[in-house]
Amino acid sequence: MTHIVTCRNVTFKRDGQQVLNDINWTINQGEHWCILGLNGSGKTTLLNLINGYAFPTTGTISVLGNEFGKTNLPNLRKRIGYVSSSLDRFLHIMQNETAEEIVASGKYASFGLYEHLSDQEWLRVNDILEALRLQHLKGKSFSVLSQGEKRRVLIGRALMNNPDILILDEPCTGLDVLTREELINVMNEISARGSHIIYVTHHIEEISDVITNVLMVRDGEVIGSGRKDEVLTNESLSATFKLPVSVRWLHGRPWLNISIQAN
Repeated sequence: MTHIVTCRNVTFKRDGQQVLNDINWTINQGEHWCILGLNGSGKTTLLNLINGYAFPTTGTISVLGNEFGKTNLPNLRKRIGYVSSSLDRFLHIMQNETAEEIVASGKYASFGLYEHLSDQEWLRVNDILEALRLQHLKGKSFSVLSQGEKRRVLIGRALMNNPDILILDEPCTGLDVLTREELINVMNEISARGSHIIYVTHHIEEISDVITNVLMVRDGEVIGSGRKDEVLTNESLSATFKLPVSVRWLHGRPWLNISIQAN
């Protein structure tokens, strides 16, 4: 398989309003992408289309070689891991589960562990906890974990089925600087496990070394798409964020400066 995700001339309208307009985007084998844009730019809508939770008004979408409209979406979703703050609505179910039970529940894409796991599957849970540096949380209830620990446990849950794609939808929202950096560093472990990362944010400093490409969206349209060192320019970022900005690179990561204009 050469193409992991392909969007061709995709548009999406909601209640007669244009949300996405003529999106053309391809994720190739071995690439890890960041979707970058302001709130309301269409990032979440694009994720919903990739997951098959919504369908384009026009255009075609293919994920992992499966063209939407010609494939079994529930089976396809088992190959996609998804971590988002929208999962917080299941906190009342997860709060009394232990960290390892949360990770294990990813085997069945459930919230709460209701099925039996084999010894081999529990070994995989332990392997994931170790890879994400979460072994010390074994036996602890989800409710007592810090925000950063909860996000990492949910990432572990998403990895339980060896997903071909792992979508991280603004995973650092609400985290302090130290916890954010710890979470960003976890992406090295994720990429080593073979998942293709789609990382969604509006903070360019979260684009780590692991991310190879960036899709920049503004008001539902693509502003730039390609290798991160080629598309993250002062001009494209200013257009994406709707104000004059400049980018500086430090140890392989981009950082944003807002240009202050004299009155």
